[in-house]
Amino acid sequence: QVQLVESGGGLVQAGGSLRLSCAASGRTFWRYTMAWFRRAPGKEREFVAAMRWSGGSTYSADSVKGRFTISIDNAKYTVYLQMSSLKREDTAVYYCAASEASLGPIRVGERQYDYWGQGTQVTVSS
Repeated sequence: QVQLVESGGGLVQAGGSLRLSCAASGRTFWRYTMAWFRRAPGKEREFVAAMRWSGGSTYSADSVKGRFTISIDNAKYTVYLQMSSLKREDTAVYYCAASEASLGPIRVGERQYDYWGQGTQVTVSS
């Protein structure tokens, strides 16, 4: 059974940095695509960043490009989201997600992901 457990959320001042972690278990994820999504208060869940577990290019939403970086430590079976230059509008619950699809373009729609973590709250204060 796939389990994704996020951690690392918290309260941070605008301009600061935070690193989220997603511990993955229950499968061999080599052929999976891993992603981060977020849901801000009163808004739909939106794509943040993704990459193949096997490596290669990453893909980020325009709103976080140049500020957020997704990475995977295969030895620790952990997906990271390094966030810097945080803004108030980055305040949201951040979710880790896994897709069994490993071919074609990187998926950015939440319906295209098969497994989800419980989320971790990130709050950016001014």
